[in-house]
Amino acid sequence: MRSRAFLASVLSHLVLLIGAVLMLAPFVWMLLTSIRPAEEVFGAVFDPIPSRFAGFENYAQALFASNVPRAMLNGAVVCLGILAVQLATALPAAYALARLRFPGRGVLFGLVLFGLTVPIQVPALPLYLALAKAGLLDTFFALMFPFFLTVFGLFLFRQFFRTYPEEILQAARLDGMGEFEIVWRLAVPAALPAIGAFSVFSIVAHWNDLYWPLIVVTSRERATPPLGILAFRDAETGGNYGALMAGAALITAPLVLAFLVARRGFVRGLTMTGLK
Repeated sequence: MRSRAFLASVLSHLVLLIGAVLMLAPFVWMLLTSIRPAEEVFGAVFDPIPSRFAGFENYAQALFASNVPRAMLNGAVVCLGILAVQLATALPAAYALARLRFPGRGVLFGLVLFGLTVPIQVPALPLYLALAKAGLLDTFFALMFPFFLTVFGLFLFRQFFRTYPEEILQAARLDGMGEFEIVWRLAVPAALPAIGAFSVFSIVAHWNDLYWPLIVVTSRERATPPLGILAFRDAETGGNYGALMAGAALITAPLVLAFLVARRGFVRGLTMTGLK
């Protein structure tokens, strides 16, 4: 019995190890390419370790000869702006769907589930035409506007609020607290793990988004991180892939560090909302 349990443990850890290697391999290759000279990127001989260290010149070019630092600052502004509006709208709406009874609640929740299946590519054209007609293209507002309402956030927070003790809500109502006050003084502080988990999803998604910024941004001043590293691509010369990978490493590093710091809260938030 013990040998069978030991074998199952070994196999499960082996599967996890293989999965970890497959997930980390692109990042390792990105880091190796970022310190590789340009002539070795597509060399005839496959050698994982570069023969000459070119990290200083590649990272210097990514930092000082490109738009990557400005693009990272723009990405922070866009991600934090989107997250602030998403939380301000999704938290009270999710509480209402989870705890208040009103006509059409089931239909609204069905629309939320339906919204989870609609990608940004579907409403992209009408959104673009509306922003163009209003003269708002190439602005931070254009980058953020389509994502102010989040159906994923509504679903995630609703799942959490459904587990919130009804006795606490009833006691708060008996004390004279209104529903809006209950949301921000009781429900939201208790939902901090779920908010942390959603924040990770939201920031990662919009930090890495290339599709929508590629449509609405026309200037370097409003470029987001994915647009910033596109400056290293050149259709004629093939691009400087060492500097490109250095830029990719720079824009990836803040997300990795943030996740490592918040990983416990992230896992706890997903567990408390019933999503594993």
